Amino acid sequence: MKKIVVALLLTIFAVTPALAGKKVINIASDCTWPPMEFVNKDKQIVGFSVDLMKACAAAAGYEVKIKNVAWDGIFAGLAAGKYDAICSSVTINEKRKKVMDFSEPYFEVQQSVVTAKDSNAKSLADFKGKNLGAQIGTTGYFAIKAVEGVTPKSYDEIGLAMEDLYNGRLAAVVCDDPIAADFALQQEEYAKKLKIAFVVKSDKAEYLGVAVKKGNTEVLDMINKGLSAVRADGTYDKIKAKWFGSN
Repeated sequence: MKKIVVALLLTIFAVTPALAGKKVINIASDCTWPPMEFVNKDKQIVGFSVDLMKACAAAAGYEVKIKNVAWDGIFAGLAAGKYDAICSSVTINEKRKKVMDFSEPYFEVQQSVVTAKDSNAKSLADFKGKNLGAQIGTTGYFAIKAVEGVTPKSYDEIGLAMEDLYNGRLAAVVCDDPIAADFALQQEEYAKKLKIAFVVKSDKAEYLGVAVKKGNTEVLDMINKGLSAVRADGTYDKIKAKWFGSN
């Protein structure tokens, strides 16, 4: 009997790793930021960042589950342990690095200013006395707040800001350049009336990274391993070309 019990225990321990499967990393993303992360017409979460995270997982031997989470609560959810990471075009900056850890940068952005096609503005200072819009808590919103004489308008979603710009309720919207290009150049209806007027000047490069809870080195190392792998084997470049073209 003892031999049978021992044999059964050995069998259980042998199959447990297989049953456990791959490590799953739960990722939050505010999917209102095309073409980086958004919900398509088929209600699927798609975008450059989504493809990148899936490719990283495949390359490094783990799985990802991506959840659509509103921007205004996304960082609180990470701190509370509701998910393992945030991949949502999060800018790496010193303030955020004090309360969360970041992966290696995976994308560089600039802040673009979208206006009506007849606008002659060349800088944010040219909008004194006017309403400017951006998504709340983003680099674009902080750029607006730093300008004297303008009225910042914050939005839960960048699409709502673009809608107000299109309808004449804003003089401009400030956001990451891929998002500006998507609305002003790629979306047919908006492209009729809007343009990218200029890029906000900055003396610092702006990089995006995957955020994890402070001290979560296990998840951070896995994500960085995946990022390194997809850069090395050319997958990163293929994903970038898919969403932004080859130039």
